Amino acid sequence: MTKEKVDGIIFDLDGTLWDSTEIILKVWNDAANDFKEITTTVTVEDIQSAMGLLLLDIGKKFYPYLEEEEIKEIVKHCSKIENEYLSIHGAKLYDNLEETLKKLSKNHKLFIVSNCQDGYIEAFYKAHNLEKYFVDFENPGRTGMPKWENIKLIVERNNLKNPVYVGDTAGDRKAAKLAGVPFVFAKYGFGDVEDYDFVVDKLEDVAGLEFVELD
Repeated sequence: MTKEKVDGIIFDLDGTLWDSTEIILKVWNDAANDFKEITTTVTVEDIQSAMGLLLLDIGKKFYPYLEEEEIKEIVKHCSKIENEYLSIHGAKLYDNLEETLKKLSKNHKLFIVSNCQDGYIEAFYKAHNLEKYFVDFENPGRTGMPKWENIKLIVERNNLKNPVYVGDTAGDRKAAKLAGVPFVFAKYGFGDVEDYDFVVDKLEDVAGLEFVELD
């Protein structure tokens, strides 16, 4: 089999490029002040275990005792506040993020596909001035499609022949597999994945991976 150069690196966002757990935790718990039907508190563990899920599924996980229409309203409310806050203040970036992106972008096209609301990736770009390193992005907030279909959309829209997907959860691995894209497990993130094509212990290791040529 001939070897082909990787022409695109598609990143997950939460648990892969940044950690917005503290901000998201505050936003969702503050929502209890606006929605009397919320009777429980969201924990850090809840947030981390929900990373990678679609927003409605996150709401259902946090508030299984509420009706779906109630959850939709809460999700819409929290998403709006998250975007507003994060676009100004940002969140915790993983070590050497910009240096790594700068290095990778010299020889690869970079992308983001995340299971987030519309405006969330833009908030990441705006707060940290990182848009210049990425060619394109996608999320279910814009397309209404699951992660694997959004990965395929990025691949097709940008005519990628040999991309990889970098993520930190089993859901990311499943999405990459469904999209037919090799998976790089970001071990430093929130998830625990046993089946992967490549693994990195820290973000900057992505730039040192020997995946410039794949069988």
